[in-house]
Amino acid sequence: MSGAHATGLPTARALAALARRDPALGRALRRVPAFPGFPMAGGPRSHYEALAHAICFQQLATRAAQTIWGRACALTPGRGFPRAEELLELDDARLRGAGLSGNKVLALRDLARRSLDGSLRLRGLHRLPDEEVVARLVEVRGIGPWSAQMFLLFRLGRLDVMAPGDLGLQEGLRRLDGLCERPGPRELEARAEAWRPLRSVACWVLWRILDEGAA
Repeated sequence: MSGAHATGLPTARALAALARRDPALGRALRRVPAFPGFPMAGGPRSHYEALAHAICFQQLATRAAQTIWGRACALTPGRGFPRAEELLELDDARLRGAGLSGNKVLALRDLARRSLDGSLRLRGLHRLPDEEVVARLVEVRGIGPWSAQMFLLFRLGRLDVMAPGDLGLQEGLRRLDGLCERPGPRELEARAEAWRPLRSVACWVLWRILDEGAA
């Protein structure tokens, strides 16, 4: 990932340059929905809630994860997920009763403790380079490189994020290039060099290519 942290929507000129650097991606860019820019309205209210959401949704089908998330949000008064101090006051039985696994309960408690004691400073994350954001987030139990990369893209709106371990991106590249076998992380990362400084846009395109196959 680049140390730069451009955010928002890319210019038409930047998108045209991306299409020229990679004609196959450029053709896909013209047919898939336009890159919307992130974060989108209606998402998590805070960085803390966004990370809690990531933990809750890991390794679950979307519908099941949404059900568990809704139950967890209902454990305390008010809108949204329990605040850090509220979560630490909830006993394990209530959290497990919402459908959270034991590992996820431990991860959420670690996130809450770190956000309260200052060992994870969430407020200033948007000012840090990508690499430093990832380094800080992966110290939290249950937050790995992929979750940190998704946070960069969807929460902080960084424009040059690549997640080479994402199977969806690997499969999207296989379809984009008409490959017989799915490329691995190293192949995807190498291919993505041509997409700088808009690798997030390329990720969006590859995910949308998967949607075409599912239609």
